Parts: sequence; C-alpha cells; structure tokens
Amino acid sequence: MSKNILIVGTGLGGLSTGLRLASRGYKVTFVEKNNQAGGRLNQLKKDGFTFDVGPSFFSMPYEFEELVKDCGIDMPFEFVELDPLYTVNFRGSEKKFFLYKDIDKLSEQFEGIEPDFKKKFTAYLKKCEQLYNDTVDITIKQNFNSIPSYLKALMQVNPIHLPVLIKTFWKQVNSYFVSKEAKQIVSLIAFFLGRTPFDTNAVYTLLSHIEFSNTGYYNVKGGMYTIVTSLVNELQKLDATFIYETEIVDYQESNGKLTSLIDQNGKKWQADAFIINADAALFRGTVFNRKKYAPKKLSKMSWTMGYLTFYIGIKKQLKQIEHHNYFLGNNYEQYAKDVMKNPGTLEKPYYYVNAVSKHNPGCAPEGCEALFFVCPVPNLLFKQDWSDSDEIVKSIIDDFSARINQDISKDIVFQMVYTPEEWQNQFNLYKGAGLGLSHDMLQIGAFRPKNYDEKFSNTFYVGASTIPGAGLPMAVISSKLVTERILNYE
Repeated sequence: MSKNILIVGTGLGGLSTGLRLASRGYKVTFVEKNNQAGGRLNQLKKDGFTFDVGPSFFSMPYEFEELVKDCGIDMPFEFVELDPLYTVNFRGSEKKFFLYKDIDKLSEQFEGIEPDFKKKFTAYLKKCEQLYNDTVDITIKQNFNSIPSYLKALMQVNPIHLPVLIKTFWKQVNSYFVSKEAKQIVSLIAFFLGRTPFDTNAVYTLLSHIEFSNTGYYNVKGGMYTIVTSLVNELQKLDATFIYETEIVDYQESNGKLTSLIDQNGKKWQADAFIINADAALFRGTVFNRKKYAPKKLSKMSWTMGYLTFYIGIKKQLKQIEHHNYFLGNNYEQYAKDVMKNPGTLEKPYYYVNAVSKHNPGCAPEGCEALFFVCPVPNLLFKQDWSDSDEIVKSIIDDFSARINQDISKDIVFQMVYTPEEWQNQFNLYKGAGLGLSHDMLQIGAFRPKNYDEKFSNTFYVGASTIPGAGLPMAVISSKLVTERILNYE
C-alpha cells in the first residue's frame, strides 16, 4: 500500500487514525498548527512544573485496547484506575464525599442525607446500564450514510427507553433522589459533555454506568500527555512524518477531489486522501467556505460551554486534597442553568481542581504541587470580554484557599491562565467552545457533521465535532469509524 495520507491536526482522533492507517501500510503525514502534537490533550511545562492542559483522566480503556490490537502493537502507555474516582466538596460543609465505585463505601457517605441511597443508586445504575447496552453499539459505534438510515437504527433501540428521550439529565436524576447532595453529585458528569444537567438529554445518564459500574476512570503514569508522546513514537516507528507550526488556510480541487491544502506560507500539501482533525464544522466554514457552515450558520448551532483553565505551581504540598476534586457552590442550579449566558454567576463558581503531582511526583519540584483548575464559563458567543479573567481567577483561588483552610496565594510561584479566547486562538475552537458542537438530539448521529466530505470524495473528518462526539474514548471510536470510510474509499 503506497497511498499518501495527509492528516490536518494531531489531536487524539488524528493520531489514532494515523496509527490505524500507518499500520496498514499507508504513508501518513501530519501537519499541525502548534509546535507540538496533542490538540487539547496537551501539556504545559514551566519552571519545573508539568501540567495536563486539557483532559486529566479518561474512561472506557477498552477503546484504547481495541486501538492497539487493531494496529498490532502493545499498549505504549500505562494507565491506573482511580479509586476514589474523585471527591466532591460543598460550600459551607466540612464533609468531603469520596466517589467510590464500591457502592457500599459510597452509600455509607449518604447516611442521614439521602434515605435508602444504596437501593436508589442501584436502581438508577441499572437503568443507566440498560441505556448503555441498548444504544451504544447501535447509535455510537457505526457509520451512517443518511438520516433515514440513522432513524432506522434508532428504531432498533428498545422502546422502553422512549420516556427518557423527553427528559433532561437533571429531571431523570430527580426521579431517583431527593437530597441536593445526591442529585448534584450524580449529575456532575453531564458537565463532561460540555453542557449542564439542565440542557443535556437524559439518555446521557448512560455515562453514570461507565463511571460507576463499567470501567470507571483512569490516570496515565507520567501524566495524560504520555498518551500523545507514546502514539507519536509508535507512528514514527511506522515512518509517519510530523510537520509543526503549519496552519491550513486554503485549498485546491479538481474533478470532485481535493488536490492540495495550502498553509499560511503558501505551501501546497498534496495527498491521495485528506483527513481533517480540526473542528469538522469550523474547518468546512473557514477553509472550504461552505454556505452551510458560514458564520451566521455556525452561530446558530448549539455549542458547548467555554472553559476558564489555569495552571498554578505552589511551593508547598497540599495534603487536604486528592488527585481529582470538585468544589460546588450554594447556587449549583442557578449557576448551571445560567453558565452559558450569564457571566455574573461566576462569582460563586463550580470548579474542578486536578493535583497532577499527587500520582506523578515528577510533575512538580520536590515539596511543591502542580494544580490545574477548570471552571465552566460562557463561550465567546455569550461573553466576548475576558479582561476580568484575573479577577475571576483570584476569586476562585480565594474560595479554594478558604475551603482547604490554607491560603495558597502567597505560595504561588507559577501561574498561567487560559480563557475561552486562548482556547479559541491556540486550538481553533469555535468561539472557545471547549468540546466543539454540543450533543443535543439534532446534533448527534447522522445529524452531526459527517465524517466524510459532502463535495470531495477523498476528504474525511475525525474528532469532537463529527461522529460520535466529544471525549477521549469518542475520539478513538471516531478514528475507527473514519478508518472504515477510508478503507472503503476507492
């Protein structure tokens, strides 16, 4: 096999697709806008501190196992199951909830808070498992050539789940639990899809099955960026080429095929087939100038929220926190309902803190801690001015310090902040939407931007804004689906 493949972007979807193709004899070349691979699965190193820029844990490890088996290689990185999965802290309470997969250990923490928690949670997880088993293979793990074929596949789903399709995630959780603590903790996972429990369909409660019953969450030894360096290394063994600081801005076509992509310096990149690992909607609009993805059309689509992320190195270690920690305010419902549109709610945010140095001591100098904060915020469609980012960051650091009874502000020796503006500019994310297009019912399956181009028969897409959607396991599944397209392409 001598076909030349050009992959635009080096996110997990692009790297996984490249590995599948290179292992089959294709000649693979990557062009990447930034100076290192990874896309949002990236790394920041400064002053002896190392941070995961984006994802800090992952689920569904069997998708990575399928990937390496398909490519005929051994697993190139080591991952470790998290136990507990994470902790949850409520403002005004000294109680810290440890989210264990062990239902008995988890249930003990809800005594006196949520009556019959174990019974309720077991029933809830049973329904989540049914949703997972009855939908994943049918609607997520296959390609669709048309909307009718997708609707036909949906008809194979057990009709017992139809009532779930008209509920939100929050409403479904509310039908099982009564306490604020249980409802908020169980619904947190909806944020992982880039929206909130109040505007995420209840079908995604299947994620709770993945979280607590199926495989849980995993950390990678050496940090999450080890996934990227390991895959790049395997690709280089297969003679794949990586070209950095190269942004695609234009194209040439002939007879219904893409003949070359043109970078910012005017260089033409030719190939037999092209795979776009940039945002599938935005690339169609800004590079291919498709009317369906013109600026006005893009703005009317449903996008995920933005993220305010900041990376802090402190000259002390924090025994009060675990590897993964969530801190919730008193206004969870108001905040979650308004986060996309009302910047004023940022005064009392929900936020996540990852202490990457807890399990990877090499990520911080001795006696220090590397902290990664994530706060969901409006994307640039709803909040264009981020000149107040330092003020918001300070309020979160102050809140965190109060929660752990230790002022960390005086111990900060390194700090870097990414607002939705930085996410947009560095990673070409539309309006800084952290996970690309949202997963509402008219933007999933065959309704999502296709993983093959509408005009050019030799052009394909992989990543968050095409099928099946956002998340590291979904990127690996996306690579499998687009590889099927390419292998069937003549």
